[in-house]
Amino acid sequence: MDIIIDKHRLRLSADPESFDSLKPTIIFLHDSLGCIELWRDFPLQIAKNTGCNVLSYDRQGYGKSDGFSENKRDKNYLKKEADILAQLIDQLGLEKVILFGHSDGGSIALLTASLYPEKIKAIITEGAHIFVEKETLEGIERAKIAYHTISLKKKLTKYHGDKTELLFRMWTETWLSPSFADWNIENYLNGIQCASLIIQGENDEYGTLKQVEGILHNTKGESESLLLPGIGHTPHKEAEEIVIEKTADFVLNL
Repeated sequence: MDIIIDKHRLRLSADPESFDSLKPTIIFLHDSLGCIELWRDFPLQIAKNTGCNVLSYDRQGYGKSDGFSENKRDKNYLKKEADILAQLIDQLGLEKVILFGHSDGGSIALLTASLYPEKIKAIITEGAHIFVEKETLEGIERAKIAYHTISLKKKLTKYHGDKTELLFRMWTETWLSPSFADWNIENYLNGIQCASLIIQGENDEYGTLKQVEGILHNTKGESESLLLPGIGHTPHKEAEEIVIEKTADFVLNL
């Protein structure tokens, strides 16, 4: 199913008209190189273990959604994505919304919960960024090498098609730009009133536990963390069972 937001077509993983309106809806927000398909069956496993409706979507420029309308981003691009998500929630008439965001998607979840608290029941993040760290930049530099020398470009093209080159360039150029070095959303976090589960692999290639500490310290709602030893940037793939178990426990106890 597709939806039009700000004249751009976004692909949805499901038709919300089929949802049980009495149940919460968990919206999955993909990372900076992700899409619906790259979640694989994780959302369905969460649905099975929570009884919630589940929905994911391809942001503009990703997967099967329309391509980017611009060829560069500014420092507020994640806030703009939060505004789009709020429109999507309203247009679909969703209530009791829980956000599950990975990486960039985690940052979008935090911003949405802060800017639109009346729309969000709870949030779950994995590897969310609230400021730029050297580990983030080093991880992106490694990804650039993999894109040009290994199979990363081929893998991404399978999911993003002819949008791949611009998608990858927008991600790397934005985060590695000197003007982005002071990007920071900590000042938004005290607007988050809902409960949150903050998940992070202790070996995350793109950020340290300072990100988790900053979120827990600044949010106003009840917040808890899940730190996973030996796990990197994608806990829902690297430690799927424990992430499903902890997510289900969190959601069922809201």
